[in-house]
Amino acid sequence: MDPVDALLEIASLLERERASRYRAKAFRQAAATFQDLPDDVRADPNRLRASRGIGESTFAVIRQAQSGAVPDYLVELRGEVEPERTSVLRAKLRGDLHAHTDWSDGTTSIAVMAAAARAQGHEYQAITDHSPRLRVARGLSAERLREQIPLVRAESGEGFTMLAGIEVDILDDGALDQDDSLLGALDIVVASVHSKLRMDARSMTKRMIAAVSHPRVNVLGHCTGRLVQGERGTRPASEFDASAVFDACAEHGVAVEINSRPERQDPPDELIAIALSAGCLFSIDSDAHAPGQLSLLDHGAERAERAGVPSARIVTTWGLERLLAWAE
Repeated sequence: MDPVDALLEIASLLERERASRYRAKAFRQAAATFQDLPDDVRADPNRLRASRGIGESTFAVIRQAQSGAVPDYLVELRGEVEPERTSVLRAKLRGDLHAHTDWSDGTTSIAVMAAAARAQGHEYQAITDHSPRLRVARGLSAERLREQIPLVRAESGEGFTMLAGIEVDILDDGALDQDDSLLGALDIVVASVHSKLRMDARSMTKRMIAAVSHPRVNVLGHCTGRLVQGERGTRPASEFDASAVFDACAEHGVAVEINSRPERQDPPDELIAIALSAGCLFSIDSDAHAPGQLSLLDHGAERAERAGVPSARIVTTWGLERLLAWAE
């Protein structure tokens, strides 16, 4: 087995199961290091092991792959990590409007995320790094976002389009955490609440309605902010008048995100039903912070299918031309 392929598959499987970001990153780093090494170093175990970026675990994987075997660790992960789920709706998804890179709190570059999206068979992929207020996630200032936009779009080509976007914080009063003129230069704007999640229901409702009424917002991200499992623990859903918020989404053509991360399962099923009744559009998104997490769309598709969301109302089943016309 090719050592680089083995290392990258291990990284993707670790990312899909939301393992420590440092473990997955170590295998991606080892793949990049090995790829750049001269042939004589690759063939010399002592020099290979001494190479910066090759650790004990990654060295073992490389040596087993070089011997013609599928590395033991890869065999183990293939048996442990839940395989991608297939569904009729998953096959209809043509892209993803919510993903992060190492410009904010993602683990890899724009180019690596673009390559992974291509490998998923996407027609388009939006990069939506965080906005300035989310300092813990290295949110992008206006200057950094301006710098990023052309780099994102430069990864387009051969039937695949990278969309420049942002996951913009919804501030306490419902304003958006980025310059309006800059939001207007983007292809996709996902608006999410990340702070004061326990705000009283009346204030939270007002806050969210103000945000989705903004003409630049396309998607309402992980609307309750809840966590139901995972390393970060659990967190209750924010309280708000779902009917009022989703009526506002429907009125302004804002899609309600069905966040595909298993630890979120956001919105809850009962809120998906309210959004359906309100006539909302939906966007099934991965909220990927690493390349292997782009495949989590299967979880979101399964939930949407189970909830009876028609594919025609899911914007990520639309082709690029229709999607961009809606997002203008």
